Amino acid sequence: MRAIVDRIVPQIEGPDAAVLEEARDKSRLPQGDQDRFLHRLPAFHAIEFMPPNTRLPWPGHLRIAALNAERLTDRPAVRRLIGRSGAHATLLSEVDLGMARSGNGHNLRDLVAGSGEGYLYGVEFVELDLGSEDEIRRHAGARNAASLHGNAIVSALALDAPHLIPLEENGLWFHGVKGAQHRIGGRMALAARVAEAPKPLWLVSTHLESKTDPADRQAQVAALLRALDAIAPNDPCVIGGDFNTKALPRGENERHLLLDSPERYEPLFADLRAAGFEWQHANLALPTQAPGPANKHEPPFGKLDWIVVRGLEARTPQVVPAVDEAGRAVSDHEMIVVDLTFPDAQP
Repeated sequence: MRAIVDRIVPQIEGPDAAVLEEARDKSRLPQGDQDRFLHRLPAFHAIEFMPPNTRLPWPGHLRIAALNAERLTDRPAVRRLIGRSGAHATLLSEVDLGMARSGNGHNLRDLVAGSGEGYLYGVEFVELDLGSEDEIRRHAGARNAASLHGNAIVSALALDAPHLIPLEENGLWFHGVKGAQHRIGGRMALAARVAEAPKPLWLVSTHLESKTDPADRQAQVAALLRALDAIAPNDPCVIGGDFNTKALPRGENERHLLLDSPERYEPLFADLRAAGFEWQHANLALPTQAPGPANKHEPPFGKLDWIVVRGLEARTPQVVPAVDEAGRAVSDHEMIVVDLTFPDAQP
């Protein structure tokens, strides 16, 4: 697996067309693998950083939001969601850059334009085609401008010491799923320190694998915790994102189990607790999965999205419907929000 990445660039370099074409050919062969391409593509070895135009001083407390933005296709709606949430930092997953399915633009730059906020962006996958079966049909004949997909942290706070942490690189997506969505890469986390916090405080945006099982998700969290032990040992920390905790119960009469004993179904929570993280005060026992713009999910919906914290006090967690001003869905996940303070903070 790649080492932790800490190289910062103002703009991530898109993949070479010849390398992409070679990877597409290999991904259609049973014996093909992605390893050689992971090392040849610069996008996997850097973090794109744009500092805020108007830096926010340490506010005394933090409001954190997390959202699987489903490609970040509808930037105006997500911008309004962030504004209404009042979040000082937003942890985003499923962020496209130069993908035909979401307009072939730089979605993060569009999102923060005029807001004063900056961002960190790390690549999770280099896409080898147009996306899912449905996206391939809808965008037939189009070409991707950059073919990048990843995680981000958006904030007006000053952030430093960014790290991209690979969580797995088993090539699950290289050969595609149901004949579509061939990808190079693997799940990852993006971590950064809040520069002006009164003590070290880390924000981590992550996205665990959807096409796998609880044991594999536990292994990904174990990789994240090992990395945090190296870069932020015992420091206060917030991890947020789409954990894809699909094994958790979904019945209304079982919702108390989501916060009381999720490790019975998803053992990653036992590892998080052992590392000093808690979730009971940072989350609501409510589903965060939603039908989405394409109505691709049906009830009962699961709680897939989480914020877990260490060395911080959490209060007033919320689940915010991810809809635009007309009530139309902008993602198949809801936004989650929580307020955080240091335990010794003055009221």
